[in-house]
Amino acid sequence: MDSVEISLLTCEPHDEVYSLYGHTAIRYHDLRPGGIDAAFNYGVFNFHAPYFILRFVFGITDYELGAYPFRLFKEEYRRFGSKVTEQVLNLTDDEKLQLALALDKNLEPGNTVYRYNYFYNNCTTKARDIIEQCINGKVLYAENESDTKTFRASIHELTKDHPWARFGNDLLLGIKADLHTSQREQEFLPGNLLNDFNQARILAGSARPLVKEQRIAVPAGVQITQPGFPLSPLTCGLILLGVSLIIFVIEFQNRKAFLLWDVLLMLLSGSLGVVLFLMLFSQHPTVSLNLQILFFNPIHWFFLWKVLKKRKTRYWISNIFLFVAFAIGGLFQCYAEGLWCLALSLLLQSYIHLRTQTR
Repeated sequence: MDSVEISLLTCEPHDEVYSLYGHTAIRYHDLRPGGIDAAFNYGVFNFHAPYFILRFVFGITDYELGAYPFRLFKEEYRRFGSKVTEQVLNLTDDEKLQLALALDKNLEPGNTVYRYNYFYNNCTTKARDIIEQCINGKVLYAENESDTKTFRASIHELTKDHPWARFGNDLLLGIKADLHTSQREQEFLPGNLLNDFNQARILAGSARPLVKEQRIAVPAGVQITQPGFPLSPLTCGLILLGVSLIIFVIEFQNRKAFLLWDVLLMLLSGSLGVVLFLMLFSQHPTVSLNLQILFFNPIHWFFLWKVLKKRKTRYWISNIFLFVAFAIGGLFQCYAEGLWCLALSLLLQSYIHLRTQTR
């Protein structure tokens, strides 16, 4: 094993949605002529598998470990224009052998597949865990208090140029994503693990650095960015609120609510509510308690038929109480951009209905 190098590979993001947070893999490189040079990748999945997106949202996505020539791994990220940083691990021959055997064991049929969880069990944490397990000693990480931000704040930094991906995350993530995390929990992001590995030491009798050498395996290239929807969620929300205010003034003057506007707002709010209601059954631990459901819930769809038939209903007064609860919840949870605008629009419409009913 003295001719073998084992490295941690950290890949920077590219434009594909699944890569916005980067990626991690392990390289096994036998330096002898004709020796194996392979990338071990815990991020292999079939995006075209039946119901992949649905299964991913509900936390029942299975990823697997794949191994293939490192030259193919490099070529893939060179095409994407993503920089790949290689950290050669400072392992003994025995530790390298244990890690090679552990990776080989993971490649056996029945062992390759694992239940993926973005925050707690992903391609980065799997690589970290198997490396730590094969070290004859303890890995000591330098304390970094700046890496204890919330899960939501961490992914916000990486989705600032992708507002709709950020909106989707914020819609689905609940209050648990707004709790402060530990430094180890923050290692779900490849960049954080890279930084922690650089400062880590192995304590086994004497102490030695975990990383022996750092180099660039693939230099950063030119990335081609596909244009997304031109308006951000917040812009769309403000436009909706602006239209709501105009309609509110007209309705207020005429003492009459517009049925089509009622239906549109109820359909939008109810659709979001159904999504949030379904997330209650997801296996993702950070989506189970989502305070946005205090206002955006299936109630809006439940009363839609009565509103269409212009029947008397307590729906409009209930929206007042739902909004108050929603506003209180906003003190504890970060809501998705634009949701306040939709909630205010429906609140204005509720006021018009209550006013016309009591005139």
